[in-house]
Amino acid sequence: MTSNLTADVVVIGFGKGGKVTAAALGRAGRRVILIERSDQMYGGTCPNVGCVPTKQLVHHSSKRRPDDSPEEWFERSIAEVKALTSTFRAGNYNALNDAENITLLTGTASFVDEHTVAVGDVRIAAETILINTGSESVIPNIPGLRESPRTVTNVDLIHTAHLPGRLAVIGGGYQGIEFASIYRRFGTQVTVLESSDRILGREDDDVAAVAADILTGEGVEIVAGAEVLEIRDEDTVVYRKGGREHTLTVDAILAATGRTPVTAELRLENAGVRTTTSGAIEVDAQLRTSQPHIFALGDVNGGPQFTYISLDDSRIVLDQLLGSGKRSTADRVAVPQTLFMSPPLATVGLTEKAAREAGYRVRIGMENVADIVAMPRAYIVEETRGVMKFVIDAETDEILGAALLSVDAQELINVVTLAMRHRITAAELRDSIYTHPSSTEAFNDVLATIVR
Repeated sequence: MTSNLTADVVVIGFGKGGKVTAAALGRAGRRVILIERSDQMYGGTCPNVGCVPTKQLVHHSSKRRPDDSPEEWFERSIAEVKALTSTFRAGNYNALNDAENITLLTGTASFVDEHTVAVGDVRIAAETILINTGSESVIPNIPGLRESPRTVTNVDLIHTAHLPGRLAVIGGGYQGIEFASIYRRFGTQVTVLESSDRILGREDDDVAAVAADILTGEGVEIVAGAEVLEIRDEDTVVYRKGGREHTLTVDAILAATGRTPVTAELRLENAGVRTTTSGAIEVDAQLRTSQPHIFALGDVNGGPQFTYISLDDSRIVLDQLLGSGKRSTADRVAVPQTLFMSPPLATVGLTEKAAREAGYRVRIGMENVADIVAMPRAYIVEETRGVMKFVIDAETDEILGAALLSVDAQELINVVTLAMRHRITAAELRDSIYTHPSSTEAFNDVLATIVR
């Protein structure tokens, strides 16, 4: 028997943008129904299978001592990850389940028409609908890859307590490198297979080279220019490099070639919601879809795939529904990102290559972490690997971009980002007073070391 519900707002997906928007609308007196298809995903990707568990694995992998059994240490680490994600998941659920004006439903949502969503036998009519279904890993169309029981995604790895003895990572981008670093530090033999001529293709050559040196120094094998041809006999990766075929026998194969928006089960065509050629939901600068009362937030709209972008999406949508309606994606300036290898690589803005191609006349401030006299913290914590690089507009002295591969980079990059947003010059950042000993005071040296 079908039951009918009505709401002011339906939110499909319990991710960062969806939950923040739902909570704010509920506080504003709107009747909200929040739908999540899995009881294991309350709170979204980040606290369950993304940022939180992977960064906890980064932490635990760095604590393993040489005499610790890799398998036992990994099993213990996964148990602690599961405990933490369970705590966060329950906290997210309780925070909204106990909130006024919010009803939670668990099940797969699909559109009946532009104002109606079905979840099982329940039909919900609403004036406004928000889609926040996120993204999922892509398994590339390589013969034998999908069929092999050795093939895993990032989610599979987080959920298994078995440490693979040998791991092949297909893809040398952010996700692939992060997992390569984590599992190598746990004791797995890791080989990264990258189709282009080097890993981290979005970064400048010099920064990517330092990152590669750190990884190979830890024992990660990087095979650039590798075309994966097939998975043979379930556990053998066949690839071509330099005109010759090679084989690699492994215990697990991580597909890390990208992510795609989750829209397959939404039946968007029933609502007249258009998608792009990449499968993302088409949105304008205010995140409205082709139906003005339907919004798309987070990874599903094809924007940068970061939790903090989903959070900012919620601010834009809330401004449309409760505010002045002036906020848009065009307001975003200098969005940082971090690759949590060890040490982390954090970047923001333009690379040197991109800045020169855009016509800027630039100066480059750059220094290896081990040579930064003003940063004793690196020696104190025994992590002197890495490099810091700033791309500076030679005419205005404003920072166009930065790449920080160093201890505390995930924090330092936020200082640089704030400086860029407020047009603080490189000289001002260079000559500021910072606490000692801290990583931030490295800016005193690096911004004074102009290499070209």
